Formats: sequence, C-alpha cells, structure tokens
Amino acid sequence: MYRAQQQREHALAGTEHWSLSGRLGVSDGHSGGSGSLEWHQDGDHYDFQLRAPITGKSFRLTGGPDGALLEGLDGGPLRGPDAESLMRKALGWEVPLSDLRAWVLGLRADSGPAELRFGEDHLPSLLLQDGWTVDYRSWDQSRRPALPVQIFATKPPYKVRLFVESWQLK
Repeated sequence: MYRAQQQREHALAGTEHWSLSGRLGVSDGHSGGSGSLEWHQDGDHYDFQLRAPITGKSFRLTGGPDGALLEGLDGGPLRGPDAESLMRKALGWEVPLSDLRAWVLGLRADSGPAELRFGEDHLPSLLLQDGWTVDYRSWDQSRRPALPVQIFATKPPYKVRLFVESWQLK
C-alpha cells in the first residue's frame, strides 16, 4: 500500500462527523432514481436526504445503532433495524450504506477484506470489497487529505453513482 494512503487513512481514522452535498444515482439494472443528496454523518448517526428533481419527491433516511427511519414515501414512514434492509424493503435498492460511509471518504470499510488499487496520483482508483467494485473517478486534491468527488460503486446488477459537490469535515 502506498505511504500516501497510509497517511490518508491515519488522518481520516477519527473522522466521525462530516457532511457532503452532491448528486446520487442508483439503479438495479431495470429501474433507478437520482437526485440531489445531503448526507450528514454524526458518529454512528446519519441523516441522508435525497430530492428527485423531476418528480419533486424526496425522502429522508435517518438512524443509528437503534434502527432506521425512512420518511417521504407513499404509505407513510417506515422503520427498520438498519438502513440497508429498510432501503431494500421500501425501494428495492441494494445500497451498502454502512460500507459506503467509509468508501465515500476513500477508505476501506470494516466489514471485511478489501483490495485497493492506486492511480498515478497515489490515490485509490479502485476498491474491491464485499462483492462491490468502487471506482474512484476524481478526487479533490486541494483538500488535505484528498477526498473523492466521483465515486461509482457496482455489484451487478446494482449501481450507485455519487458526485460530491462539497465536503465538510468537522
């Protein structure tokens, strides 16, 4: 592993409080959705809001260790034990939110073995973990440490595309 990645991982190891704004697209191979995204991470608690531009619909996913709440869907709010199972049940989306929390920072998740490949800039270009391929297409290198701004994750037939427009590390 590159020394630069070890330094990035060390610098970001304690990053428990952050937020990002951007655009998110998801697909299950047949249908999908996209919209603007606001994601606030506060330790184990998250607030994930997606607004679809064309339909005007939005949903909000909040939660933590005690469960998850999904609001904004027809039929009222739904509760579940975790974000992944709630998203799967309500929307049919396979989105690994617990892993994505690490992946959006350009880090390996704690969920199991991971393989990292690096680009010429010594930043991760590809992460293979839990059956997912995470392709880092672009980085904000003006930040120290650098943070990813284009993240494409795939586990056929599922696809998640994230374009980060702004980061805030707290």
